[in-house]
Amino acid sequence: MASEISAGGIVLCGGQSKRMGRPKAWLPFGEETMLQRVVHVLTEVVHPIVVVAAPDQDLPPLPGDVLLTRDEEKGKGPLQGLSAGLQVLSGQVEAAYLSSCDVPFLRPAFVRRMLDLLGDQDICVPHVDGYHHPLAAVYRIGIVEQVNSLLVENRLRPIFLFETVSTRMVEAHELVEVDPAMQSLRNLNTAEDYEKALSDFMGGQNA
Repeated sequence: MASEISAGGIVLCGGQSKRMGRPKAWLPFGEETMLQRVVHVLTEVVHPIVVVAAPDQDLPPLPGDVLLTRDEEKGKGPLQGLSAGLQVLSGQVEAAYLSSCDVPFLRPAFVRRMLDLLGDQDICVPHVDGYHHPLAAVYRIGIVEQVNSLLVENRLRPIFLFETVSTRMVEAHELVEVDPAMQSLRNLNTAEDYEKALSDFMGGQNA
């Protein structure tokens, strides 16, 4: 069932990638970079898509209809990227699926399920294996004021936002039908993570 709400996508790629040792957005994955791959997957479900980059960050080529914005300053984390993306999408859609750029196994069906589960809530976020996954969640555009208030207060952890507005915690059993191994939540933080993901990807193609 398609979600009844209009939704865009926000992809954050302005992180410093210290543990990876090189910019995640440019890492090759198949015939694309990781950023291009995530944008491609989201394009199957939501529109428009906003890529949020660091102030001076270079990006791989993206489709012409992808919107680009920049963090106002470095080091404020995902809430600042969320704020930037929500502001760009304001007036265009009701909600946005927020993603990092390092989830190459993201599934369109996972995004659709998250949109369907939003209901009347302001946020819909996976809570799997004891962890919240704020970079695989759906946010209503109207919460941007609450996000900005937290940024001003320097309360940068996403959990503070979940405590501020109505939030639906989505458990694993609600997602397993569309993503049995929860691969959509598999983000790559280290070179070892990346090499293992490439190996799994190539093995899956040849299976």
